[in-house]
Amino acid sequence: MAMLRYFIFLALTGLPAFAADPDLREQVTALFKQRQWVEAQVILQKVTASEPNNAAAWFYLGQTYLFRDDAGNSVPAFEKATTLAPDDSIYQCYLGDAYGLSALKAGLFSKLGWAEKCKGAYDRAVELDPKNIRARVSVMEFCRQAPSFLGGGMDKAYEQAAEIQKLDPVRGRKAYAGLYIAEKKYADAFALYESALREKPGDDDSLYSLGRLATISGEQLDRGLAALREILTHSGKGNDAPTQTLLGNILEKKGDKPAARTAYEAALSGNPKYVPALEALRKLNES
Repeated sequence: MAMLRYFIFLALTGLPAFAADPDLREQVTALFKQRQWVEAQVILQKVTASEPNNAAAWFYLGQTYLFRDDAGNSVPAFEKATTLAPDDSIYQCYLGDAYGLSALKAGLFSKLGWAEKCKGAYDRAVELDPKNIRARVSVMEFCRQAPSFLGGGMDKAYEQAAEIQKLDPVRGRKAYAGLYIAEKKYADAFALYESALREKPGDDDSLYSLGRLATISGEQLDRGLAALREILTHSGKGNDAPTQTLLGNILEKKGDKPAARTAYEAALSGNPKYVPALEALRKLNES
């Protein structure tokens, strides 16, 4: 579920005063930046044991579980954090993520209950801070995927996209584009990205989005290629793994396997462990 594409940016921007010792905060911050969740978990478990009423420590402990796909331990940690700090919108967002992960892992009979809790936490996050775009994106993604009897529906998803656009036109454009793509309204999504490029020519994010959309839709392949090549040309990073991988995907769709292989190999020269390129090259070699 898209709602569980975790928002790691909070974890990577420095931690609040969850502990009095600044060296300890610095240590955990470094571990978060390196995505060393187990190591950070050990430290945060000690903090929560010695300071059971420390909401921030529980919150960051919950993240270490969440980023490791551990629903069982992330839920109680975030529930503890939100109990101690009931008015924190971000804490509610992450609690919703933990409930959503639990829904994914649950059996048929308990799945609906977890999904309802997920939506409730996201709604509460928006209620606490209507300007919290992260929360509105979470509600939007839930509504996009969930049936109406669980509080979902595309009409409600578009309502959130409209609110996001009021708060941030750029992120609002992305929100609308995501919904268009979900409904296979590819022409509308292409038009949105082209509009963004007229406003800001050469914008890497819009160019990349165009390339990704061409890959997803199988439409406007030449436009997608041109957009991705523009990124590689002006960035000076010809081995950028995500861009080269998308380039290879489009070239495959156009039937040019040798050029696609070259693109995947360029991606791996930039990042030998880039999984999408590794997988794409493996499938290409097997075909």
